[in-house]
Amino acid sequence: MQDESPKKKSMIVDTLKSKSVLKEKVYDNTAVAFMIIKDILKNLTKEVNTSLLGIDPRIRMEYTDRSNYDAQLRVAADMLLFSMHSNIFQFDREHPAWKTAYIQKNKFNAYSGVINIYNFLADSFRFSRLDDLGYLIARIFINHENQYFVEGKRQMGMLFTNYGNEEFNKESLQNIVYTAINYSLEFDLLVPPYDAIKIASVGQAESKIQQTRLITGKRLGFKFNSDDVLDDNPKEQ
Repeated sequence: MQDESPKKKSMIVDTLKSKSVLKEKVYDNTAVAFMIIKDILKNLTKEVNTSLLGIDPRIRMEYTDRSNYDAQLRVAADMLLFSMHSNIFQFDREHPAWKTAYIQKNKFNAYSGVINIYNFLADSFRFSRLDDLGYLIARIFINHENQYFVEGKRQMGMLFTNYGNEEFNKESLQNIVYTAINYSLEFDLLVPPYDAIKIASVGQAESKIQQTRLITGKRLGFKFNSDDVLDDNPKEQ
């Protein structure tokens, strides 16, 4: 039987030289974008708070750099969490991005880093309500050529046909951040259905009903661009 070890070893080396090097480049680009986003959040906080001097201090912004992969921005009653994933992803075969000429000409263009933007209630963190819900309002994909697009609400998203012609910069990332903040502030907390909270145990009462029985979260009716739905549907999604 012919020894195939040299061939398999060569395949390992080739993969490391191509795909693995490419993924490291994607990671580096995504990390740079995330650092820019952090600076945008930090500067925005200073500028907005300066404009709010003399106004109710409870509506002031508060920026927190949580780690290399997470940053949060409290805006009045809202908390936006910006989270960079540490891994690199390839779009699944059903994703519309595969239909773009940019990816069809080079499958390596489909490898992307991801930055997610979630919207929570600030009180969920303040009172450690661990069962409260947060909603993904957008995610930013960045590849090895610094090309990017945003998937999210139609206010947040870009056409997939732009992919390959949209290199991220501070201005584009700033627009994404500002849009995400404005979008979150436009939606209010809805009263939960009566039947969902009409019964409570003694234990729940002792632990404070508001923090255990009532799972709180804004219903944003969030839909991805790829979803075939009407975004303006007033009904709860």
